[in-house]
Amino acid sequence: MAWVVGTGAFFGLLAITGGIVTLRTEWIPPMARRHVSRPQLHGLGALLMGASLVLQGLFYFRVLPSVSWEARFFGGNALLFGGLLLIALSQLLPLRRNPDHADPSGV
Repeated sequence: MAWVVGTGAFFGLLAITGGIVTLRTEWIPPMARRHVSRPQLHGLGALLMGASLVLQGLFYFRVLPSVSWEARFFGGNALLFGGLLLIALSQLLPLRRNPDHADPSGV
């Protein structure tokens, strides 16, 4: 069972790294690049999902002090589903138009 949690924590660290890169540079992995219209929301969602996976691993390996299973369950699910919601919104919301740029068709 430890290898499952360890693998999840590793993927959580990868998601956190990807979220930080997305927030800093607005770079999106090629497999999601076509669908994402708001990179900042995508980066925040990846951070939340990665934090959920890493925290579950830290609680399992007793790196963090133990809390009740309810707090771990509901807290982890809140982070996970919050991140999933942000990633979904980053793909479903329309592109934000910048009013500072002049309309190329108008003068």
